[in-house]
Amino acid sequence: KRIEQIIRNKQTTHQSITAASQFVGSSDYSDNMYEEVHRYAAMAANLSEYENFDIVHAHDWMTYPAGIVVSKLSGKPLVIHVHSTEFDRSGEHVNQMIYDIERQGMEQADKIVAVSHFTRSIIISRYGITGDKVEVVYNGVDRNGGGAREWILKETGIKKGERIVLFLGRITMQKGPEYFLHAAKKVLDVMDDVKFVMVGSGDLMHRAIEMSAELGIGHKVLFTGFLRGEDVRRIYKMADLYVMPSVSEPFGIAPLEALDHDVPVIISKQSGVSEVLMHALKVDFWDTNEIANKIVAVLKHPPLQMTLRDHGNFEVRRLRWTDAASRCAQIYQDSLVAV
Repeated sequence: KRIEQIIRNKQTTHQSITAASQFVGSSDYSDNMYEEVHRYAAMAANLSEYENFDIVHAHDWMTYPAGIVVSKLSGKPLVIHVHSTEFDRSGEHVNQMIYDIERQGMEQADKIVAVSHFTRSIIISRYGITGDKVEVVYNGVDRNGGGAREWILKETGIKKGERIVLFLGRITMQKGPEYFLHAAKKVLDVMDDVKFVMVGSGDLMHRAIEMSAELGIGHKVLFTGFLRGEDVRRIYKMADLYVMPSVSEPFGIAPLEALDHDVPVIISKQSGVSEVLMHALKVDFWDTNEIANKIVAVLKHPPLQMTLRDHGNFEVRRLRWTDAASRCAQIYQDSLVAV
């Protein structure tokens, strides 16, 4: 309501709107998403005239134009937080307009926060940013509430005694669902008492369903769609193993959540979370033979499963959001001193 009030307020200056348009390039925005990014930047510019603040902190490309214009109008330092880049989302087939917005945000920022050294290297190599400008702040994890009741097995189609291998994330190119399914096929060639559960939605969901049928494993793959809250906790409680075969993962919080629910994890080497987890099995996302070998090893050898679970759970306890917040606060201080 406050924002709408400010937008309608006739005291809003033409300077703010002009500045927002200048930095966003509204004439190029033919898609609704881009129009919304432009509108958001104008709204942020208007709002900034009525608020007192010390730092502008913008998260990912959709807020960079807003961050830039507010920083320019106010003279306050700009910190941008990179949770994902266009290269993570699209591989080499980047949307040039999104890339340009990301690069402009990085160039205009006083400091850049990356969620991993993996992401930091992309910022430096792909966007031409100097390393002394980019700080790494790892994500944390919220502790689980515990005590979640299990789903009734007949509701899920999972038979009693079947082991459950879990994929939880957006079903998109970035998350590598096809590598999960190809590895599943190889596992099922040597083990029959396994069910593969894919939790999430995305643009490749229908293709993933078709692929599981084409591989002849459709009866062994359960697609739940998007889950949240208690349902997510329940599926973690049921899982014997979590697999994250991401093609390019800036960080990856789901493996931390899995370990926090006592589920061992296999993660791709192409992920930021692999930098902080020592007790996780790590594979190249494309190596489906090795993914399958590691899945079989964990499922067939309880001592390995127990070691990964217990030591991994201990590691997760060290990753706290309060620590991430303290690190961000220090970056704020450094930015203010540099002004």
